[in-house]
Amino acid sequence: MKSSFCYWIVNAHLLGYQGRQQLALDELGKILAIMPMDGARSVLQSSVDVAGDWLSLGGLDLQINGALGLAFPDLGPDKALLLEEVAAFLWAQGVDAFLPTIVTTAVGNIHRALDCIACFKPQGHQPIAQILGAHLEGPFLNAQKRGAHPEAYLQPLTLERLKQVLGSYAPWVKVMTLAPELDESGEAIAYLRTQNITVSLGHSNATAAQAQAAFARGATMVTHAFNAMPSLHHREPGLLGVAALAPGVWCGAIADGQHVAPQMLQWLIRATNPGELFLVSDALAPLGLPDGRYPWDSRQIEVTRGTARLPDGTLSGTTLPLLEGVKNLVKWGICDPETAIASATETPRQALGLPGLGVGQSARQLLRWRLASDSKTLTWQRLWTGDSFPVSATRSIAGATP
Repeated sequence: MKSSFCYWIVNAHLLGYQGRQQLALDELGKILAIMPMDGARSVLQSSVDVAGDWLSLGGLDLQINGALGLAFPDLGPDKALLLEEVAAFLWAQGVDAFLPTIVTTAVGNIHRALDCIACFKPQGHQPIAQILGAHLEGPFLNAQKRGAHPEAYLQPLTLERLKQVLGSYAPWVKVMTLAPELDESGEAIAYLRTQNITVSLGHSNATAAQAQAAFARGATMVTHAFNAMPSLHHREPGLLGVAALAPGVWCGAIADGQHVAPQMLQWLIRATNPGELFLVSDALAPLGLPDGRYPWDSRQIEVTRGTARLPDGTLSGTTLPLLEGVKNLVKWGICDPETAIASATETPRQALGLPGLGVGQSARQLLRWRLASDSKTLTWQRLWTGDSFPVSATRSIAGATP
C-alpha cells in the first residue's frame, strides 16, 4: 500500500456497498480508498474499528426556515454573526450543509436575505454547516394551497415577475418552489433551468397533466410531499401521484409524524423510484429553542412538542432537527436503517447533483450510526470531533500487503 495511507476505518457498513468495508485516509482525513474488509491493509497503521456500524456523510437539509430564533427571511447585514451561529448549531446537529429557505415575503426582504447569503463569510474557526445557496419557497404559489404563506405577498408567475424576484441573485438561488399551474406557457421553468436553479413543485393544485408537463420542462423536485397539494385520488393522481412514478424526480418529505402519517411515508418510500425520496426538516426559527410562542413575520406561532402552528391551527412547520426524521423512520419500522440514513444524507445530494460518500471526500464529515438491540432505536455521532484523527479510539492493526 502507498505510504500516504495514514489511517484506516475498518468494519464499516457504507450506504450502497455490500458487506463490511475499510476506508484508507491520508494525514488530513481525506478518503483515499474504499475496499472490502477482506482486502489488504498496510502493516501497523492506526485504525478505528466501528464494529459494523453504518457510516455516512452528514445531513443535507434542502428546506430549513431558520434556527436559534433567526428566521431566514429576516436575514440582513446585522444578522451575519447569528447566521454563523446557526450554521455551527446545525453542524452539531449532524448537518453538513443546508439551503436557508426564504418563504413568501416582500421582494425587498427576499433581496436583503439573498444579499446576506451571498456575502456570508464565517469569522470563527469552529466547524459549521456549509451554506450551499438559498431555497426560495414562493412567492409563486397557488393561493388555495398557500398554507402558512401570507397571501398578500403571493405573485402571479410571469417571466417578468420571476426576473424581478431573482434580481441579480440567481447564482445564489439553488432551489425554487413554485406552483406550475400558474404558468401554462412553461417559460418560468425553462428560464430557471437556464440559471441552474432546481425547480421544485409545491403549494400547488396542479393536475396530473400539469405536473407531467412541468417535469417534462425540467422540474425535478417536489416540496414537502403530501402537504400543500391535492390528496391522491384514483381518477386524478395529481402532482404527487405523477411525481412518485416519474424517474429523475425527487420527493422531499417531513418525517415528524405530524405533517405526514407514518403509513403514508411508507407508501411513498415504496412508490417512488429507489433513492428518490429525501427528508427535510422544514424547521422554523425556534429550532434549538424550547416550546412556546414566537413571532413569525407579522404573526405568531405556537410551538408544542416540536410542532409549530399559527393561532388558527394552520400547520406551519417543526422545530425538530433533520436527523430526528431519520430516527423516526426506523422507530416507526417503515424502512431499513440504510434507506433511512440515505434519505437525509445521500439522496438530497443526488437531488442537487452533488457527490455522495466516496474517494476524495473528507472523513471529517462522517457520521457513525448505531442500531440498538431493539432494532428500532438509531443513534448517531460525528466520527471526527476534533482537529485531528480520533487516535484515542484507534488501535494498530496488522494486515498483509501484497
